[in-house]
Amino acid sequence: MEKRGLLKTFEIPSSILLNYLLHLEHHYRDNPYHNQVHAADVTQSVNVLISSPALQNVFSELEVLASIFAAAIHDVDHPGFTNHYLINTNSELAIMYNDESVLEQHHLAVAFKLLQDSNCNFIVSLNKKQRQLFRKLAIEMVLATDMSKHMSILADLKTMVEAKKVAGSSVLTLDKTDRIQVMQTMLHLADLSNPTKPIDLYSIWVKNIMEEYWRQGDRERDLGIDISPMCDRNNITIAKSQVGFIDFIVHPLFETWADLVNPHAQYILDQLEFNREWYQTRIPEEQEKHDAVAEETEAANETVNFHQTLQQQQQYKQQSSTDEISNSKQTESAKISS
Repeated sequence: MEKRGLLKTFEIPSSILLNYLLHLEHHYRDNPYHNQVHAADVTQSVNVLISSPALQNVFSELEVLASIFAAAIHDVDHPGFTNHYLINTNSELAIMYNDESVLEQHHLAVAFKLLQDSNCNFIVSLNKKQRQLFRKLAIEMVLATDMSKHMSILADLKTMVEAKKVAGSSVLTLDKTDRIQVMQTMLHLADLSNPTKPIDLYSIWVKNIMEEYWRQGDRERDLGIDISPMCDRNNITIAKSQVGFIDFIVHPLFETWADLVNPHAQYILDQLEFNREWYQTRIPEEQEKHDAVAEETEAANETVNFHQTLQQQQQYKQQSSTDEISNSKQTESAKISS
């Protein structure tokens, strides 16, 4: 923000901005994935995307400020569970936000609540119109990180790319609505950008998100409800799931983005495709391990069933023997009485 001159433009006191960021960081929970490191990663990714040469002079300084802010706050106070889980368990957050973009609305509420503290209100110098637009932009961007909005975001982006092709211009000309859509897309891209990072970093993010998913699955198992997809630690198919995630979600979005800012995102696609192949080559080995575990589990279950059956037979024999002795005694007693 300082390098972009935003602090000077909007008269942002660096001490108050720092205080806000410290409070914001404190409100990120110690989750395996949705934590302050993820927030920093997404913020850095938004900065990279918005710095594309194709987007130079497209956004106003206030729009850039709102974009960076939205990235920083987009998962604050994340509980480590998905919207689906919160809704399915009738959580307080789901009730509060009427099952609609539960997490995203909560993140926004927490972030703007922090701004009400005079010691954290770094946008104090913005006039009323600027503050209203800043808030509107941040809200629209963070709400767009709800994965249920993914297909509509992709469709809007494709429409924009087609319009650019029809215009036959390499320069992006965006009206207010288009700019908001691009800003939403950038945050969504940044939020899904793990598969575009160097493989050693990407694999760490995968490990972290899977651990968070498995913790949710453990909770769902304890509650006796259906375990959400990807959340069963006893049914692990990480490599296969990542290939599917790239093929159906990440690659179509980044490929369309690359068409929009062509040719300035090709390096992102190159890394993404490399990572896909890296996980693709690990599917056979993972499947073998999965099958081996399944066989061991089946064998263990058969052993348990065998012992249970044997125990039941022994109990039956003991009960039959006891019944025979009891009947014999009753017969003897009857004879004596006669």
